[in-house]
Amino acid sequence: MTQSPKASVADKPLTSVMEDYLEAIFDINQQKKIVRVKDIAKRMDVKMPSVSSMLKTLSDRGLVHYEKYEYIELTKSGKRIGKDMRHKHEVLDQFLTEVLKIDAETANEEACKMEHALSTETLDSLVDFMEFIQACPRAGNNWLDHFDEFRKQGADPEKCLMRADDFSCSYRKEAAAPKDVDSKKTGHIKQ
Repeated sequence: MTQSPKASVADKPLTSVMEDYLEAIFDINQQKKIVRVKDIAKRMDVKMPSVSSMLKTLSDRGLVHYEKYEYIELTKSGKRIGKDMRHKHEVLDQFLTEVLKIDAETANEEACKMEHALSTETLDSLVDFMEFIQACPRAGNNWLDHFDEFRKQGADPEKCLMRADDFSCSYRKEAAAPKDVDSKKTGHIKQ
């Protein structure tokens, strides 16, 4: 038994451009409730015929409802993909700006590139990591070793504070310990 052409088209992986269109349609729909070809063209910075061509492709894949000169509507699958792409973009943008301190414009561009290659598992780990660094004080060389425990068991403020106190005590001891300076050889402090 052979598959119908439409079924085989729908089974092919989406390109990053297709995902960008679905994300744009999702975003526009969140703002305006009615999505037109001209809205997508403006958002994507492309010509309206290019949008029409892509909408036909997305329609053939069952991701949008589109008839020429009509409003565009995402199907359930199209909405799920558009929402997923928006979520990935926001998480990556937040990580790049808040954790890595990359300027907003660059972060937005980079997030747009990265969102297409990121698996759901990796995104979930990134979200967990961002929650971890917000919940647990950054203390000690082994701070990141506790991330796996955090992912498995969730935030434990008592453990985080205890580890921060342990680090603080060991840091004070290290700072108070006498230092031997060997300036003749390297100029570095020996411990």
